[in-house]
Amino acid sequence: MMVDQMRTDKAVKALSALAQEHRLAAYRLLVQAGAEGLMAGVIAEQLSIAPSSLSFHLSQLANAGLVTQRRESRSIYYAADYAAMNTLMSFMLENCCNGVSCIGDIGCSAEQSSDSERNAA
Repeated sequence: MMVDQMRTDKAVKALSALAQEHRLAAYRLLVQAGAEGLMAGVIAEQLSIAPSSLSFHLSQLANAGLVTQRRESRSIYYAADYAAMNTLMSFMLENCCNGVSCIGDIGCSAEQSSDSERNAA
């Protein structure tokens, strides 16, 4: 029961972070960007969000474990944490269809995201 409650708590935290228009848009953009992620300034520009406001939203996503950040020189890059996304999706669907597997493998990786982008280009 304790493990289930911990999983539920993490899912609530992640879903709460995504339950805001700008955070959801930023997260979707990062999922599409692949493992390399995007610089904060690029995200702000593409979503037409003030950098200071975006910083708050990205920190909420990072606090929920949905994104990672890395510094390269003076730039901060953000990337979707695909393992966290897959864990959340699995949690949401684990009792789908009366416990019968009805959708197959839902996992996604940064490589799959990057391949999809290249194929669409």
